[in-house]
Amino acid sequence: MNWEAQLKIYDAIVDGCPRFERKGKSMIYTSANGYMFTLLNKAGEIGVRFSKETQEKYIKEFNTTLYKSYGAVMKGYVLIPDNILKDSEKMVQLFNESYDYVMSLGPK
Repeated sequence: MNWEAQLKIYDAIVDGCPRFERKGKSMIYTSANGYMFTLLNKAGEIGVRFSKETQEKYIKEFNTTLYKSYGAVMKGYVLIPDNILKDSEKMVQLFNESYDYVMSLGPK
């Protein structure tokens, strides 16, 4: 899927999450409490930040890996595979779960 198509998917997910908004023009992300918690990289891949335990759970459940952006592994982020991206309800749940996680951290 091309980057513009992935951006539309990303925006649709964020639109389903009224507690936060999309940020960035060239680097697309969401942030709260001083932490980024979702990213759309140049390759059109979406990464979502979770606690260590939740990362491990989703990496197994989704048969995926840690997320890479600009050639670097992003600690704490899970690469969301295309088959999960197609489930908009699940994606809204994952974005909200990630938001709740960063809001539980001390403010940066």
